Amino acid sequence: MARKVLVVDDEKLIVKGIRFSLEQDGMEVECAYDGEEALRMAKETEYDLILLDIMLPKMGGFEVCQHIREFSNVPVVMLTAKGEDMDKILGLEYGADDYITKPFNILEVKARIKAIMRRVSTSAPKEEKSSMVESGDLKIDCESRRLFVKESEINLTAKEFDLLELLVTNPGKVYSRERLLSLVWGYDYPGDVRTVDVHVRRMREKIESNPSEPKYVHTKWGVGYYYQGGK
Repeated sequence: MARKVLVVDDEKLIVKGIRFSLEQDGMEVECAYDGEEALRMAKETEYDLILLDIMLPKMGGFEVCQHIREFSNVPVVMLTAKGEDMDKILGLEYGADDYITKPFNILEVKARIKAIMRRVSTSAPKEEKSSMVESGDLKIDCESRRLFVKESEINLTAKEFDLLELLVTNPGKVYSRERLLSLVWGYDYPGDVRTVDVHVRRMREKIESNPSEPKYVHTKWGVGYYYQGGK
């Protein structure tokens, strides 16, 4: 079945070029030209990935991404004309999985999309064991990729879930930020270790009753992160 991608940008020539190139690779592409239209389409249709420009009419890309995260874990790649690091980190703060800076090479865009789709499709647990992991107030269904805290479902992004799943299924093992970047984002990911810090912080805000004193995902200062089951 063809992968379905939503491309969101108010620059119609950019949209046309991306659409043509992705369709050449057998993907099904739908387009939106403002934030409100993008959000409506994301609610009505299940996509495999969304390419989302930051500067959009009616509703900005960050706000669109934030709303999408309220109901979907679809991978979101932000398109930004700005090169400042803070803009890139801000995109991740709102739940984006990756970012691409304009002007970009369409081959880079396609390679990044395929890498993300490949990692999402192979992110199920590698070993045949119980798909349900329970620890303290956490209940993680690795097969359906759902997380419950005190019986309430918590909506994690794809990368947040991948990160938590890796740590939970290897309790007590300390992973450096570089190692997590490699395992969760892939060797070809062009970002830096701050991406890991942002995702850990966001994840803690969702699963910890007191994020500043975590009982699940801990920091080993100067080394990295590890999981320890809460009581």
